[in-house]
Amino acid sequence: MDLRFIDAEPTSAERAAIDAVLGERAFEAGSRDPDALERERTIDRSDNSNGETRKIEASSGDRSILGSSRLEAAARRRSLLLPALLGVQSRVGYITAGALGEICKRLHVPPAEAYGVASFYSLISLDEQPPIVVHVCDDLSCRSAGSSRLIGELERSHGAEGSSRGGAIGAWRLSPCLGLCERAPAALAIKAGETPIEEALAPVSIDQLMQALSGTIPDDSAPIVLPQAGEPGLRLLRRVGKVDPASLDDYRAHGGYAALRAAFDLGPDRVIREVSDSKLLGRGGAAFPSGRKWEAVAHARVRPHYLVCNADESEPGTFKDRVLMEHDPFAVIEAMTIAAFATGCELGYIYIRGEYPRAARRLEAAIGAARARGYLGIDILERGYSFDIEIRRGGGAYICGEETALLNSIEGFRGEPRNKPPFPVQEGLFGKPTLINNVETLVNVLDIVLAGGSAYASIGTAGSKGTKLFCVSGRVERPGLYEVEFGATIRQLIALAGGVREGREAKAVLLGGAAGSFVTADELDTPLTFEGTRAIGASIGSGVLIVFDDEQDLKPYVTRIAEFFREESCGQCVPCRAGAVRQEELVARVFAGKPNGSIAAELALHGEIDRAMRDASICGLGQTAGVAIDSAFRKLKIHETINKQ
Repeated sequence: MDLRFIDAEPTSAERAAIDAVLGERAFEAGSRDPDALERERTIDRSDNSNGETRKIEASSGDRSILGSSRLEAAARRRSLLLPALLGVQSRVGYITAGALGEICKRLHVPPAEAYGVASFYSLISLDEQPPIVVHVCDDLSCRSAGSSRLIGELERSHGAEGSSRGGAIGAWRLSPCLGLCERAPAALAIKAGETPIEEALAPVSIDQLMQALSGTIPDDSAPIVLPQAGEPGLRLLRRVGKVDPASLDDYRAHGGYAALRAAFDLGPDRVIREVSDSKLLGRGGAAFPSGRKWEAVAHARVRPHYLVCNADESEPGTFKDRVLMEHDPFAVIEAMTIAAFATGCELGYIYIRGEYPRAARRLEAAIGAARARGYLGIDILERGYSFDIEIRRGGGAYICGEETALLNSIEGFRGEPRNKPPFPVQEGLFGKPTLINNVETLVNVLDIVLAGGSAYASIGTAGSKGTKLFCVSGRVERPGLYEVEFGATIRQLIALAGGVREGREAKAVLLGGAAGSFVTADELDTPLTFEGTRAIGASIGSGVLIVFDDEQDLKPYVTRIAEFFREESCGQCVPCRAGAVRQEELVARVFAGKPNGSIAAELALHGEIDRAMRDASICGLGQTAGVAIDSAFRKLKIHETINKQ
């Protein structure tokens, strides 16, 4: 294809940032760099699914184990688009025409397509901005912790969103949930430069915000908030707070890599059988049987197979995967290696949300340590199996938590969902069979392999096996991450978190985040199981519980949910794109006491909007965008409080 590229030239700093990602002139107008080609070597390995020996490529340049087709090489080249954009963003603070043009030339990507990708992500700016940007969370848990007052102080002392004054060298932006809900209110400070800085500030004060905007950004040295630390019976969290996340030896001293050795002894088929026997359901919200997904990928005849760890948890109120990645990163890597071994995957990706800098740093270090010690790479533990992992950072897009949008993002396209079928297990990353699991789901596999699927299935209830991580925030005494066996009630979990703050009563609980449902005070004895929550018309989702007390006015929170879905809709399909806007307008009218016609007519209209989005949207974002608001109207009768306050 003949392409016309942008004439503007990059600056030396922009070129250095691009070289850091792509290598010096690593890709030129659609051709593989000869030096990169020469670095590639072919290795033999025994195919674990059928014992046949075949050839795959391993690049010492990026430590990846690759497929060899020309089409796949082109797809892999395109997949460096987002990392290159983020590299320039980190170095310069925004993307200029010269930088965009250089990336397009190097990767042979049409400029219009590259612009569409760059403009898709909230953490990438195409407009000039200061070197320091502080993203201040204004979402549900942070609002409950007083972020609105903090933002008001910021506006008075620093100026409106996006402005700079008083000698400050930075600007601030409102942000959706940053995944720091147990430490709310929160902010994320980003400083571009030759040595870029990205640090979470939580809990954050106005003084810290002003210091960050003036150039002084402290390290994120906040200790782990784990109220259950040291308690017996923890499984997924048993190492969190006990093990040095930077030490592979410490991880091994606490049982690390015993599961991988056991998996090698069991063999791929037996590992999958144990996962199936465990009745493990996906922990990302969809609750799909993990064993069925693993079997589908393992039995797929098309090669290569890919593994993707979905670490783009962006659901407001969710932070469980962040805690695991920050404080037990080797467990994530070991679990991915087991999953890849069982399903015949040669290469894995961890797609981590862009707002998780500390988790990304710790995973990067853990991958390097595991590779250096023979736990990743070629011939792992001298067992004849080769597998490696790459990290891909997101650019700030809630929709990329949807598995096919995530695949598009990795491949260098806009993070828009794909129509299904085909499903990722059939045609996923680069068109190949792909296993996608989230962090919590994968870490469960370690215990399943060691203890056996039947032992795992003995925990929990008939329809919900094992333990579950719940992210509890809002008006509770001890916000944090909690691990309980399936079957504990909402009331028991609130009690575990110290009860409602200041001895007040719970008015409602948002279960499952913005895509979940409000649960009333009369429903707090509902068991936290897939079947129990389904019985009251709710769902566990990703494990969010945001607690609201009897003093809180819920209208601002419902309004925020409507804003959130309007902002985060990718706009690809009409039901979601238009429906989210109409829903936000409807909520605003009702809460302002200015309905079109009667309140009853507005509620009926919302029901129609909700059904249209649920029935016709491509992905789960549109299908769930109206659920929480519907529950606020239907169960909490929130519209009836308008004239009473």
